[in-house]
Amino acid sequence: MNTHVNRKQPATRKRFFLAVSLLVISILIAAFLPWNAWALTSNPHPVQSYEEATKQIKALREDRQAEMNPDCLLQLLTHGKKVQRVIILVHGYTNCPAQFGQLGRQFYERGYNVLIAPLPHHGLADRINDEQGQLTGKELAAYADQVVDIAHGLGEHVDMAGLSAGGVVTAWAAQYRSDLDIAMIISPAFGFQQIPTRLTAPVMNITALLPDSFTWWDPNLKENVAPFHTYPRYSKHALAQIMRLGFAVQVKSWVSMPAAHRIIMVTNANDTSVNNMLTAEVVHRWQRSGLKVETYEFPLSLGLDHDLIDPDQPHQSVDLVYPQLI
Repeated sequence: MNTHVNRKQPATRKRFFLAVSLLVISILIAAFLPWNAWALTSNPHPVQSYEEATKQIKALREDRQAEMNPDCLLQLLTHGKKVQRVIILVHGYTNCPAQFGQLGRQFYERGYNVLIAPLPHHGLADRINDEQGQLTGKELAAYADQVVDIAHGLGEHVDMAGLSAGGVVTAWAAQYRSDLDIAMIISPAFGFQQIPTRLTAPVMNITALLPDSFTWWDPNLKENVAPFHTYPRYSKHALAQIMRLGFAVQVKSWVSMPAAHRIIMVTNANDTSVNNMLTAEVVHRWQRSGLKVETYEFPLSLGLDHDLIDPDQPHQSVDLVYPQLI
């Protein structure tokens, strides 16, 4: 009897260790997959007239107006009618429409209607708010659809440009919206330099599971960091959600070419914030799908900061940057 039991024990242990090994391997594989990235979808509803577009813009501008920093309200630079071209400008995370105000005016002077709307949970007068941590990839995708929908009432041809998180939003629109003529994606935050490229997905997944935390952009200056229309802290949950939208673009790009007619990818060789390797992978995947993506990189020698758009940034060089983008 004892001999019979002893013979079964090694086989039982072997099956147990095999099951545990398979479980561990499955968990590791799952950790390296971007969770829920495929769940984000586009739902376009283009407006039909200039009047309808301005009505929606008025409602957006008045929403929570009393809580907003006046410099961060939605900006519409319009010639008073639907024109040939409209451009949507999408600011970066923790910034607001003021970031693109000066560049928007230059496009306006060239005949464009210009729409600059705050991202969800952005532009609040309370700079030390925790609400920014509520930002989700789903909200960013819905924002992209909404501004492209509205732009149809402002111009015959719809262009879009965005920086950093706004670059990811623009990439999302480029992937999904066939009614987008030109998409200019500037220093998109598909990932961050502090995170090794292959660990971006697991770090995003783990960060989303952990309690949120806020970090000062500049631990020395804290709330005194400029520009003063920006938030001086960032939410780790919000960064994870921006990456989630970026992975949603990548997942879709594996199975279909982007929908926009023309894509221009702009990077900055001196960028110490975002991961340009991930950006290059997205470009490569898009080009393999059959679309010629135009690329431009600001050289390292210019020493440009990540935020190369906001004229209120202490180390800006917009006199060099704006002509290239235009």
